[in-house]
Amino acid sequence: MKKILLLISFVGLSLNAQTNVNSKNISKVNYQVDEENVIKTLSYLTSDELEGRDSGSEGIEKASVYLENLLKENGIKPYFKTYRDTLSNYDKTSYNVVGYIEGTDKKLKSEFVIIGAHYDHIGKIAAVNGDDIGNGANDNATGTTAVTEVAKYFAKFKNNKRSVLFVFFSAEEKGLLGSKHLAAKLKEQKMDLYFMFNFEMIGVPMKDKGMDFYLTGFGKSNMATTINEYAGEKLVGYLPIETKYMLFRASDNYPFFTEFNVPAQTVSTFDFENFEFYHQPDDEFELMDTKHMTNVISKTIPVLEQMINAPKKEIKLN
Repeated sequence: MKKILLLISFVGLSLNAQTNVNSKNISKVNYQVDEENVIKTLSYLTSDELEGRDSGSEGIEKASVYLENLLKENGIKPYFKTYRDTLSNYDKTSYNVVGYIEGTDKKLKSEFVIIGAHYDHIGKIAAVNGDDIGNGANDNATGTTAVTEVAKYFAKFKNNKRSVLFVFFSAEEKGLLGSKHLAAKLKEQKMDLYFMFNFEMIGVPMKDKGMDFYLTGFGKSNMATTINEYAGEKLVGYLPIETKYMLFRASDNYPFFTEFNVPAQTVSTFDFENFEFYHQPDDEFELMDTKHMTNVISKTIPVLEQMINAPKKEIKLN
């Protein structure tokens, strides 16, 4: 997440045919993301070859190509003429990477959902034990990896009634510039945005919090209640520290909230206690809990599917 510490100093998815029904008669299908796919994407994005994925750098260019190829290989089309959405508000050439799956419902496909994460990080920084690369594993290669797995699912099963944009934002670390650029651009194009769902720092589980994620801007909409009803469990909850440090404004959900005035929120598992290497060279792949990531992504996919396919806009601002 942008400057958090300044505030304090079709691949690999298997479908299980068994269907359960929760208390609100909303069906839930169980399936599991393949951990090997999580490892493959996460390990590449955090490799020294990418030199910390600083916006406008050669390293993030390699990450862009990787994500573009992943979208293409899974049959996900670019939303614009190409997958690259060039930022208009940053002095170095930088790109959001934007994929698009059109909705299957004739009426609902004119409504859009954005599922995103920032894929940039801070590049080279002050060396620690000879390592000067801020690989940004937790921040935010983990969130980027989650979006790739969600995208693969919808590309494979083609069951989204609403249209979906899968967005990998650049220049988040420079002041949410990628999301600010895209939110303004889509608003000017009069997009009918239903909600925006953002992944941020999900590489390490929380301890004794009674939930898998916390949701930023918890009380601003009924998104948390809806997610948990669809999940049939407490998948997301409230963490007081997110209000204390205004985390709702600290990631790429926020520009979509301000531009569109719709639910636009972030899920995270970074709770200021479970990971100490924010913006440091030790934010490495080896410290990420890929089993945890695989589990929470697997739980989130069916919830997002139901959110996207609801016959009317059920998620609303409070």
